[in-house]
Amino acid sequence: MSDNDNGRDLPALAPVDYLVLEFQDFTPTGEGLAILLDLVDRGIVRILDLKVIKVNEDGTVVGLSAEDISQLDIHALDLFIGASSGLLSGEDFDEVAAVLSPGALGVAILYENTWAIPFVSAVMRNGGEVVASGRVTVDELMAALEASED
Repeated sequence: MSDNDNGRDLPALAPVDYLVLEFQDFTPTGEGLAILLDLVDRGIVRILDLKVIKVNEDGTVVGLSAEDISQLDIHALDLFIGASSGLLSGEDFDEVAAVLSPGALGVAILYENTWAIPFVSAVMRNGGEVVASGRVTVDELMAALEASED
């Protein structure tokens, strides 16, 4: 992006998050992928990396190839095959595998929150900067909601 009044370059990237999804009994309906495609099409997120892995019953982990994925009949996923920013390392792959159960199919998605680019740029043009960000997990949110009901 271009310079602002303070002479600083504006960010070309927005905050980046990840999701790890686990499927024990995978039945492809395409519903989730349709929603993900809509988010991408509307410019809300940009997929930086998408990896599909299988954890065998013995705990060994296999990264699925494009051919493996096409055999799973997840055709909309074909649009994301090869999405790789290089940000996910082998260590990240091991961490993803560690949270998955034996026999599970896992999908790791690293995505940029592109909706934030204009907002962060405006903040920076006005002399501000993002100094921290974080994420409240679904488990943490549910625990807080349950605690507030008690």
